[in-house]
Amino acid sequence: MYRVIFAAMVAAGLIAAPLAPLAQTAPAKTETKADAKPKKNVSAGQAEMRERQKKCGAEWKEAKAAGKTEKGMTWPKYWSACNTRLKGAT
Repeated sequence: MYRVIFAAMVAAGLIAAPLAPLAQTAPAKTETKADAKPKKNVSAGQAEMRERQKKCGAEWKEAKAAGKTEKGMTWPKYWSACNTRLKGAT
């Protein structure tokens, strides 16, 4: 009988033990704009690349939704081909 009571006490202690540290934790610090890192200036080449990526992303979504992509075509493959095509157009 004492073993049953002892086992119940140990089990109750093991269940309650992980909950104790959670109750004592401090609230998470929120980052303010003053703490945020300043944004870096983007070069002209990076800005052009981002524009091409946005255009290719829109084309990819349209082609994928219409089922006009080649079998086995993935975004990285499509992006590579589209990027090359748009670079040649400028």
